Parts: sequence; C-alpha cells; structure tokens
Amino acid sequence: MEKQVLPASSCSLVLLEETKKSPLLLSNGSSSYPPAAANGSLVPLTAAVGGSTGACSGPDKKGSVVTGAGPGYPERETWTRQMDFMMSCVGFAVGLGNVWRFPYLCYKNGGGVFLIPYLLIVFVGGIPIFFLEIALGQFMKAGSINVWNIAPLFKGLGYASMVIVFFCNTYYIMVLAWGFYYLIKSFSATLPWSTCGNEWNSENCIESFHHQNCNNANHCSPPYLCRNKVLNISSGLDEAGSISWELTLCLIAVWVLVYFCVWKGVKSTGKIVYFTATFPYVVLIILLVRGVTLPGAYDGIMYYIKPDWSKLEEVWIDAGTQIFFSYAIGLGALTALGSYNRFNNDCYKDAFVLALINSGTSFFAGFVVFSILGFMAAEQGVDISQVAESGPGLAFIAYPKAVSLMPVAPLWAALFFFMLLLLGLDSQFVGVEGFVTGILDLFPEKYHHRYKREIAVAICCSLCFIIDLSMVTQGGMYVFQLFDYYSASGMTLLWQAFWECIVVAWVYGADRFMDDVARMIGYRPFPWMKWCWSFITPCVCIGIFLFHLVNYKPLTYNNVYVYPWWGEVIGWCLALSSMLCIPVSLLYKLFRAKGTFKEVRTPSTWKVQNSTEEQRVKRCRLDNNNPGMENYCTLQ
Repeated sequence: MEKQVLPASSCSLVLLEETKKSPLLLSNGSSSYPPAAANGSLVPLTAAVGGSTGACSGPDKKGSVVTGAGPGYPERETWTRQMDFMMSCVGFAVGLGNVWRFPYLCYKNGGGVFLIPYLLIVFVGGIPIFFLEIALGQFMKAGSINVWNIAPLFKGLGYASMVIVFFCNTYYIMVLAWGFYYLIKSFSATLPWSTCGNEWNSENCIESFHHQNCNNANHCSPPYLCRNKVLNISSGLDEAGSISWELTLCLIAVWVLVYFCVWKGVKSTGKIVYFTATFPYVVLIILLVRGVTLPGAYDGIMYYIKPDWSKLEEVWIDAGTQIFFSYAIGLGALTALGSYNRFNNDCYKDAFVLALINSGTSFFAGFVVFSILGFMAAEQGVDISQVAESGPGLAFIAYPKAVSLMPVAPLWAALFFFMLLLLGLDSQFVGVEGFVTGILDLFPEKYHHRYKREIAVAICCSLCFIIDLSMVTQGGMYVFQLFDYYSASGMTLLWQAFWECIVVAWVYGADRFMDDVARMIGYRPFPWMKWCWSFITPCVCIGIFLFHLVNYKPLTYNNVYVYPWWGEVIGWCLALSSMLCIPVSLLYKLFRAKGTFKEVRTPSTWKVQNSTEEQRVKRCRLDNNNPGMENYCTLQ
C-alpha cells in the first residue's frame, strides 16, 4: 500500500506561501501552475529560486521532501490504483435509486421532457458539489469532519454529514436484507410468490394475473409475500409486534458482508468494488436483452421516453431532488473517498466522468425496467400506468410479479435480486467507510492500536444492527419509513449542500479554493465551478428546500395509514439532529471564543507573525490535531 507523503519542510512552505501570493510564481518561470510530484509533494523552492539560502538551506536544497505526518501521526493511505477510487465512487453513488427511482420519475414527469431539467440541474448543482466534496477531501487529506477546518466556525457541517450518513447506514441496509431474503427464495423450482396455497396467502389469493381476474393487486401473490410474509406488518407504529427471525438472520448476513468489505480500509474496499460496481451492469445488460424480446416491451419503452411537453413546468423539483439523491451529495462519504487520492490526482476530470456514469446508468436502467413492465402490462391487459411503481414497490412487488410470468422465472428472479444486492452493498459499505474515516480522523493519536480500524468498524456495524432490530419487527416498516422520509431526506441533503457552497465560496473563498485545486491538478478549472459555488448552486438548493418545506405533507404508509403526532415528532427530531449541527456548532464556537467577532473569525493559528514558517505550521498542526491538515496549515 502506497503512503501519502506531504511537504513539511520550510523550503517547500516558502514556495507555497509565495505561490499563494503570486500564483504565477513557478518552478520553471513559465505561466502554468507548479506540478506536483508523483506522491503528492510540491516542487521545493530550490527548483524555483536557484541558489537560495537561509530558509532553503538543508535537505530541501537537493529537492528531497520531509514526510508531513509529523511525530505521533500515521501517514494516510492512498488508493493502490486510481481506478480503485473511480470504482468506489461508482459503487457508492450508483445505487438502488438509479434503478428503482429515476425510471419512474422520468415516466411520471413526461418521459424525455424530464431529461431537460435533469441535465440542467446536473451541471448547475450535481457536478459542482460532487467535485467540491471530492476536491476538498483530496486537498485536506481528511474525512468529512476535519476537512471543515478550512473554516473552523462551520465545522458543524462535518458533524451534520456524519449524522446523516450514520442514519443512512442504519436504515438503508434493510433493503439489502429484504433483497437477500428474496434472493434465497428465488432458488426454488417454483417461485413462492407465483402460487397460492402458501401459509401467508389469504383465501382471496389467485394465481392468474390477468386483468379480469386480478383487478385488485392485493389479491395477487407478490403483495402477499411482501406484506404478509416478509414484513408481516402490524396495524401501526404503536404496535411493534414480534421479531422476524428470518429477516434478522438475513440482516446479520449482510452486516457481516459489509464488515469484511470495510474492515481493512481502502486496501479491501478498493478491490471488492471492482466486482460489486461492475457486475450489476452485466446483469442489467442481460435483463435488457431478455426484456426487449418480450411482447409489450416496445410499448413500455415508449411510455418511458415519449415526451409530454405539457409537464415541462412541473418537473423541476423532482429533477433537482433526484440529482441530490443519486449523486450521494452531503453524506461526507465522497470527501472520505477523495481523501485517499494522491495529492495531484485530476479530481476535476474524475467528477465529470463519474457524473456521466451515474446519470447514464439511471437512463439505461429505465429501458430495463420499462421493457419488463411493458410485458407485465400486456400480460394483464392493463395500461402501463397501473403497473409502474417506484422504490421498494417496484423491487419487491411489481418486478417479482413480472418475472413470475416469464419462462425460467427463477433464473431471472435470482439475477435481478443478486443485482439489487450488489447495487446496495457497495453503497452501504462505502457509506460505512466514510463514517469510520471521519471518526478515526478525529482522534488519530488515540488510536495507535494494531486493530484500530477493525474495532471501529465492528462498533459502527454493531450499533447500527441494534437500531435495525426495530425494523425487523412487525411494526418495522413504519420505523423504516420514518428514517427514510426524515433522516436522509431531500431537505436534509439540500440544507447540507447549501451550506457547503456558502462556506467554501464565501467564508474560505471561491478564488482561494480554485487556487488550491490548481495546485493539486496543475491547471485552474473553468470559472463555471466558482460561479456555481458562489451563486447558482446555493440558489437551486435553497429554492428546492423551500418548496419542500412549503409543500410539506405528513407521512403516511401506503396512502392509508397516517402516522400519529408523536411519530412525526420523532421524524423531525431525526431531521433536525443533522440540520441543527451547523447553527448550534457555530453559536457554540462564537460564545466560547475570546475577543471580538473579527478576531474569532480569524483564528490565531492563521496569524502567527513572529515565528518562523516551521513554528507556525507546527502550531497549526497541533491546534487542529489532524495529520490531514498539512496542506491547510502550509497554505495559511
């Protein structure tokens, strides 16, 4: 495993300081930014100012670089190959929402018309924040909390992202447990949801799915398997009921998988994602080939892409919300993944490539889903609108019903649920990786234990599992919806993204951060990024946030069960637990600090004027207590 070596000597620091004052001061006198060495170090000053002495005398004069970790601090790992980082980002960002949410939103919002606002918001919201989070992690060499040492008053942003990703890790894995249960049930000669006569079926169950016999979906077998067997759902949130031991065993199995994917850090994660991130594409292609050969597939695909221009004015909110969901923005995991990059990695190019893969996967998955749904509608003799669903309803009711109508149904069911499991698995373990990275970065000096990461991952997984036990009860679906609707909802992610842009653009400085990026990648990104961070993206975020707030509707289950008032209070506590981290942390730091507001805004670690460069940086490192602060401290 390669280690990240960062500049710490006074000679390199002088060059950084001078480059900050005059960006055109270069190692070779040209007009481009100074290149970074292969291991992330910058060119020493002697390369720029020949024969200089004093501060540049000593080892740096020969161009060597001193390790920047400092005494007592571990050096940060980097990806073995840059493709490890790309695969991890693909695995994390490309998840279940790309397969079960985007196609339905596209169909619901006018087909091809939906792509117009979707692509526009990709460029004004999705890519700028996606790039910002990766670049911030790469520059600071730290997880989601310590990267915000660039603006210490707003370190609450890091705590907020940790709360969100913790909640997300807690409830998201339930989908994997359900998928694992269905995958096991698929290995049978006859799919259990394709027949009646099972213990979970009622006397109204019928095996024919044709419209004249099955005009009420509740009389068909798949909903019964999901509702009566898998969930065994109770009458309400106040009735927890008993624990499903089958689901509990499935939950344990997927948590064990996640643990062994993450326990060795990027050494294990970077290898596993090559399979978990790529194999779903193989399955999607196989399912598409099978889907387009079925009767009714053409009609289904036409429903998916046919433009309905009358809906153009209505689709903007759905498009914006989908971007922030599918790009995994605001969770801090992208920052953690970026922190393992080499310092001179071209994260600007990576952001565009990953955005293309993410959105392209969403669009491609729509053809797979709607070719199958078209076949299902043709078999039942109903309109496509009566079978089109999104979310878990698509994965565990509509799709199982559709594959049960195909020849060799168990094969297609097993392929689909295996794909579903892999799509969710890499999103899950990268989310856990991001959470654990943030925690370990907080206390680097206290975790000098051989198995520090293994222990931290085990504690994280165990804590989440204990909370998950409330979701494998008969009332678990109601708890799951509370987490899904409030804890990592559109509002919390939009709030987080808004403040990220404000802090980077207006507190730290958009031009300053653009200079930092240029020092890493060797050239300055297009000014569009700076404009987005400063003006466009915050306006988009706050606009969609306010729309959600004004049009807020109380949570319901299946459009029938209305949550009690205390259930909504719990939900809002989940949402506010992350959203309030930012203002509460800000006020706490202001009230605890000494001096005037101007002095508080400019921490003393930024104004050490009577010490040498080495003493200044040393004090900065000690105050911030983080080896990832090397680049931050040297640039102040």
